[in-house]
Amino acid sequence: MDSVIILGSLYHLTDRSDRLKALQEAYRVLELGGVLLAVGISRFASTLDGLWSGFLKDPQFAEIVSKDLESGQHRNPTGKLEYFMDTFFHQPDELKHEITEVGFRVTGIYGVEGACWLLPDFDTWWRDRDLKERLLQIARKLESEPSILGVSSRLLAVAIK
Repeated sequence: MDSVIILGSLYHLTDRSDRLKALQEAYRVLELGGVLLAVGISRFASTLDGLWSGFLKDPQFAEIVSKDLESGQHRNPTGKLEYFMDTFFHQPDELKHEITEVGFRVTGIYGVEGACWLLPDFDTWWRDRDLKERLLQIARKLESEPSILGVSSRLLAVAIK
């Protein structure tokens, strides 16, 4: 294969060994010089979403978030679908490490949503040509800034075999 895209596996596989197996399989099927695009969920996604949505007012969600931040293991025993499903949340460096551990050379980790998702009136900004361009400039500057990557809910890793 020239390229492999992994969307979902790295966060739905909650055991590290299973994630590494998925990455090893991607490595196996890629030809030398092939490109891997892999998405993980940021360790901080539930915290930021909980603040944004108000879910953190619920003590049950606050407990979920506490465990997320501690281990990356998101578990939702509440049955509330809006609190998401059992998942693994990566630190940006942790995502990079898992990918390099199986032999890939990571060329970049990018925040998919970036910080702009925090705008309460994103649609208003996006419809205005000048404000949209301002958002895109911000996104370009922040998309791979290591100190702020975790503010994005999803992280996109780009790697080469």
